[in-house]
Amino acid sequence: MATFRTTRPAQRAALLASAIALPVLLGACGSDSGGTAVPSATAPSTATPPTAVPSTGDTRCRTSELRASVGRPNPGAGQKNFPVVLTNESARTCTLRGYPGIAFVDAADKQLGLPPKRSDAELTTVRLAPGESGWVGLSFANPELSEAETETPAELLVTPPDERDPLKVTWERGEVPVGGNDSSVFLSVFGPGTGA
Repeated sequence: MATFRTTRPAQRAALLASAIALPVLLGACGSDSGGTAVPSATAPSTATPPTAVPSTGDTRCRTSELRASVGRPNPGAGQKNFPVVLTNESARTCTLRGYPGIAFVDAADKQLGLPPKRSDAELTTVRLAPGESGWVGLSFANPELSEAETETPAELLVTPPDERDPLKVTWERGEVPVGGNDSSVFLSVFGPGTGA
């Protein structure tokens, strides 16, 4: 009977080959320990292709779809009240929810006074079909009575909710409070219509 003797270099080579082959074989079996699974060729895809057009679920009004205006003043006891109106000029129905950004600015686009204080009213969603409007109330104490520091803005900047670009409206309603006594300006949530 013949006996075979394995030399040490041959044993080392066999161990080395086993050590290299084992992780490769185990890796081929698959493991769900943080790796990314590769889908099979027959698996259905759930990803949607990117699109430049807003999805059908996104009904928010964009700045480019709106026109801003300041309605007729509605004076109250010691107050000046103005409706700030956004009108849908697009061909689609869109929505406004919450508050717009509002700022009085001078001819150099420098903001005058602090941003308006928002009311605590419950937020509502206003649906605007093409041509329809939504409005917020802008109010402040009459500066002639409150003796607040005042300036006369050149424009009112109105930024629709969740947008970055403002609409500009020439301000033709006189002085606004910018500091001192009763200088706060207040803003209501959006409602349907023009506030007239």
